[in-house]
Amino acid sequence: MSRVNELLGARYPIIQGAMGVICNPELVAAVSEAGGFGLLATAFTEDPEFLRNQIKATKQLTNKPFGSNLFVMNPLALKFAEVLAEEGIRTVTVSGGSPKAFIPLLHDLGIKVIVVAPTVQGAKGAEALGADAVVAEGAESGGVQGFKGVSTFVLVPAVVDAVKIPVIAAGGIGDSRGYKAALALGAEGVQMGTRFIATKECIAHSTYKNIIVDSDETGTGLVNMGRFQIRALRTSLGERLIKEEDRTRPGFTKQVMEDTWIKGDLEAGVLPAGQVAGLISGIPAVREVIEEIAG
Repeated sequence: MSRVNELLGARYPIIQGAMGVICNPELVAAVSEAGGFGLLATAFTEDPEFLRNQIKATKQLTNKPFGSNLFVMNPLALKFAEVLAEEGIRTVTVSGGSPKAFIPLLHDLGIKVIVVAPTVQGAKGAEALGADAVVAEGAESGGVQGFKGVSTFVLVPAVVDAVKIPVIAAGGIGDSRGYKAALALGAEGVQMGTRFIATKECIAHSTYKNIIVDSDETGTGLVNMGRFQIRALRTSLGERLIKEEDRTRPGFTKQVMEDTWIKGDLEAGVLPAGQVAGLISGIPAVREVIEEIAG
């Protein structure tokens, strides 16, 4: 058993990424029931009681361990940490900013901390602050990114060489080949987001899922949002933004995400996805995904 298995309390060292408003309890529970580690997202959560209700709804569907992601830029993130502790969550990932204020608080609350790091410097900093593990997230990944992206194949072994805590690979992983490659690079587990969007249990709109399935390896690009970038699918709006033909920069808010990701309005906002979309050819059940990867 790897150190990541022990950290998560899961059968397989496979973490479902924090995919914003489409991390529904049914998806999170399905991942944990299948032996992985499901994560509830908080990046766009606006009410601590909503998070509490999400946790309770997930507990109704599984008695297996699951966790949550804390997004540093959300002003309620510290309050969410208290809710997670009160509801018995014992492992979280931290992303979207410096974990400095979060690691000691979470440890005091009895919660283990996995920090998402896109660089070796970030991973070493997280270790120095006391993180229990790091996710080395390559630039192939979907969603929010910085402007100094490094590929997973370069980043993961570089982070493994730089830190002593467990390393989890993310970015470009969607099947057993990616999983085995990540382990060969020295990672002790993987985190996947895009692959779990295109599953039966995810509440993402069917249009979102089908665009992922229909994409090839060039089907995503980087949208400049000012303070950060988003790797998104090349929808009509996405293509215009990627090429900077449209400079409107649609708001990256909960309402926009719900309109686009859940309701399927392709002109409301962008659809985040990783380059691994080019390897996804179907919309199976979560259990099928995990059994193929770990089998």
